[in-house]
Amino acid sequence: MTAPTVLPGLVAGRYAFDTTHSEVSFTVRHLMVSKVRGIFSTFDGEIVVAENPLDSTVTANVDMSSIDTRQADRDNHLRSSDFFSIEQHPQMTFRTTSLRSAGDDFVLAGELTIKGTTKPAEFALEYNGAGADPWGGTRAGFTAKTDISRKEFGVDLEMPIEGGGVVVGDKISILLEIEAVLQQG
Repeated sequence: MTAPTVLPGLVAGRYAFDTTHSEVSFTVRHLMVSKVRGIFSTFDGEIVVAENPLDSTVTANVDMSSIDTRQADRDNHLRSSDFFSIEQHPQMTFRTTSLRSAGDDFVLAGELTIKGTTKPAEFALEYNGAGADPWGGTRAGFTAKTDISRKEFGVDLEMPIEGGGVVVGDKISILLEIEAVLQQG
């Protein structure tokens, strides 16, 4: 059994993502010279903090239709069967399989499902703190980052460009900034 990890201010319980104060974003190479950034504006999730924080779990659901790269035509193309096929696969999901210490931070391992394909994924997880909010509640903050291969999840459209390279890179960097609220009852 792993010795309990102490995280200042964090109390055991069920926390719901506060989506107004959280963000799910991504970055991908574009035309081999720059990066496009985007967000998913509709998502939800839950963190169940155990007495030993290393026994805690996370579940998250992302509405793939809520993709926003600040360019409507590109967003519509990403929703199409060329990329995410949101008619058949409207959600991206994550659920924890383990949590372990990594120096001052953590590694959150789990199953990530995109476009009907489930693969293991590991997020570098940073605990940002916890404490009382002005409304009598308790909040906790976390940052999670990972890189995935879009091709491994069946998002494998290749659009080569003249001179070599592709329009959209394979590596997708995912960043979650999560503020979560302890649920009463």
